Amino acid sequence: MEKWPLGVFASIDAGLGVKLEVAHELGVPTIQLHAPQKATRTPDHAKEFLARLSDLGMRITAVFGGFEGESYADIPTVTRTVGLVPPGTRSERTQEMKEIADFAALLGVDTVALHLGFVPHDPSDPLYREVLSVTRDVCDHCKKQQQALNLETGQEPADTLLGFMSDVERDNLFINFDPANMILYGSGEPIEALEKVGKYVRSVHCKDAKWAENPGREWGTEVALGEGDVDMERYLRTLDKLGYHGPLTIEREIPQEPERQKAEIGRALMLLEGLKKKIG
Repeated sequence: MEKWPLGVFASIDAGLGVKLEVAHELGVPTIQLHAPQKATRTPDHAKEFLARLSDLGMRITAVFGGFEGESYADIPTVTRTVGLVPPGTRSERTQEMKEIADFAALLGVDTVALHLGFVPHDPSDPLYREVLSVTRDVCDHCKKQQQALNLETGQEPADTLLGFMSDVERDNLFINFDPANMILYGSGEPIEALEKVGKYVRSVHCKDAKWAENPGREWGTEVALGEGDVDMERYLRTLDKLGYHGPLTIEREIPQEPERQKAEIGRALMLLEGLKKKIG
């Protein structure tokens, strides 16, 4: 299999990803798919979607869960609204995440992923035990379908994430590493974090960002790939050293500016192609 096939984060009818037509125009062979709306997560739609992907010459490498009511407006809002951590929405979202995994299985996809939310840093916090329990529940559901569950990085420092994953005690729990999120959330230098959690990394995002003046209290700024503080060459060299040769999935979250989004993803693809040739 090709080392580091390129891809983009894409959507059908929900989420921040580019449309399939744009992914096809960009010429990428892989996509990570933001889970479509509940009404379209059916066997018939899965069959139609797979036929469409086949016609376009693309394959799905992961299906990402996302939920109604989530907001990334600022760090406190993320804490309150994102993922399976917030107690008020946890039960409903857990069931939906299982349904998303079922839809991924219909598509023949063995990896589902999500932003779990802000895991408490203190293992003695009662909320920590609750989040452990719900993560085990989703992992066990995925396991029945030979699927992995990948947690996206960002909200926790690497050491906190490692401790949490160890405490979950499930062999199908892995990481989708997003270096920009470490900067955006102020949770740690991305390459150092990658080296710490590398054994769990099974999928990645290629995204860039600049540090905030007050990391962890204020958002960093997402920027076009190669224009931020990640250092993409060092990122790819570290992935290579860790033995990760899977898809490099570009994520650029400016859906309100589709032409700019497409242009910046196009330049990101050229940047990654050049780095692939340089690194070998």
